[in-house]
Amino acid sequence: MADTFDPYREALVVETHTVWPADVAVSPAEKPTLEAKLHAEPQACAALEYVRVHTGFCRQITASAADLQRVRK
Repeated sequence: MADTFDPYREALVVETHTVWPADVAVSPAEKPTLEAKLHAEPQACAALEYVRVHTGFCRQITASAADLQRVRK
């Protein structure tokens, strides 16, 4: 279930993870750049999730075609 952007949990994010769906075509070479851009603006992503980890939260973004189109500009 997707979460909404939460400034409190954002302050406690200690790791990030990006899920790349099979229907989204992304080359391995461009993944690090796109991942950095997606996590730079998590509030703009369609599918954002905060996963509780021992030391805080992991911000997990599931990349959508719309998200990738936005950050590729």
